[in-house]
Amino acid sequence: MLWIKTFHIVLIASWFAGLFYLPRIFVNLAMETEPAAQRRLLTMARKLYRFMTFIAVPALACGLWLWLAVGIGRGQGWMHAKLGVVVLLVIYHAYCGHLLAVFERGENRRSDKWYRFFNELPVLGLLAAVALVVLKPF
Repeated sequence: MLWIKTFHIVLIASWFAGLFYLPRIFVNLAMETEPAAQRRLLTMARKLYRFMTFIAVPALACGLWLWLAVGIGRGQGWMHAKLGVVVLLVIYHAYCGHLLAVFERGENRRSDKWYRFFNELPVLGLLAAVALVVLKPF
């Protein structure tokens, strides 16, 4: 079980690295006017999104294993809240994929300021998830 916890933590940290960085690339894409730089940023964003998705799957699988097979948090309110946070983060991840497709089609209409705000949302998700696991408030 400790190995699964270890993998879960490392994989989640890696997934969050992408959740923090991809929207920052979107900030730069929203500001960039040079076509060569836009292509380079899009390539970076595509590769990062693929990596994030590749990492998210085993990260979530390890979490599910700990919950369903090991029983960590089973029937406890904090775990239900944490699962809600995880669902929101998965939706955020998928929405990043949508935004990437919008940039690839050249159809972005949002400002760099909007992406700067959007970039901060996973911080709130991470804070909520960690607080729920550590504090177990209910």
